Amino acid sequence: MKTENSTVVTEFILLGLTQSQNIQLLVCVLILLSCIIILPGDFLIILTVRSDPGLTAPLYFFLGNLAFLDASYSFTVAPRMLVDFLSEKTVISYRGCITQLFFLHFLGGGEGLLLVAMAFDRYIAICRPLHYSTVMNPRTCCALLLVLWLGGFVHSIIQVALILRLPFCGPNRLDNFFCDVPQVIKLACTDTFVVELLMVFNSGLLTLLCFLGLLASYAVILCHVSGSASEGKSKALSTCTTHVIIILLIFGPAIFIYTRPFTALSADKVDSFFHTVIFPLMNPVIYTLRNQEVKVSMRRILMDFIIRSHEGEILAENHSLI
Repeated sequence: MKTENSTVVTEFILLGLTQSQNIQLLVCVLILLSCIIILPGDFLIILTVRSDPGLTAPLYFFLGNLAFLDASYSFTVAPRMLVDFLSEKTVISYRGCITQLFFLHFLGGGEGLLLVAMAFDRYIAICRPLHYSTVMNPRTCCALLLVLWLGGFVHSIIQVALILRLPFCGPNRLDNFFCDVPQVIKLACTDTFVVELLMVFNSGLLTLLCFLGLLASYAVILCHVSGSASEGKSKALSTCTTHVIIILLIFGPAIFIYTRPFTALSADKVDSFFHTVIFPLMNPVIYTLRNQEVKVSMRRILMDFIIRSHEGEILAENHSLI
């Protein structure tokens, strides 16, 4: 494999999710509805956690960061898809492709590590409640946050560094609706076997380790809760079961895509769509709406906003009458 970058391709043509106009329209509507309904919900979660002094526990700290990561992750793919649906020619520049790929893996890797940190937080809270305040102190939470950001950055920069060393001299038709490692590597004008192995080791190993770590954490929690007689047993079981289902839905497509050689399969695009667009938008909502304290705080913030808006309208009407 050549070590120098002899790229002559300046742009990639995205072939999209499907050639069917009806399916494209349906996907466009789904993305638009998700962005309109759920993305504002992410920002409301962030606002709620930051503005309510009662939500200072590490769990809420992690929920706010999860909402931020998911909203940012969704913006790397979903808006571009909406633009491409309205365009006759879906083209992305070489630099734009590399940038999208970087942020996709930077935010995705960070989110996987954040879910592991949240599982660890729940493990300490349920299985070691007497040590919770000592272990999960503000310094530990900030350290975990720093680790996940650094972990996502290192994971992503390795992906980008390996791709930048590949020569691209055509063809430039990317069989996907966004730039990702498996499809981009296949367009390189050289033997990519070694690079594919390194990519599988990087992305696949990170995804698999996060997945196994999450399953192990929740398995221990479920065993601990099922053997106890506490009042919150049913609630904890319900919450943990829901989280395990979400973990399977989120990490299942990622494991399918990144832990095997980069051979094109018919299910790849569908898995990529759910992995990059649908599940990140649903994730904070599912994690958050099962938390009673956050829901109460969100309602209070919304009611305060409505009341202040109404008072502002009344003052404006009185001012106009004067």
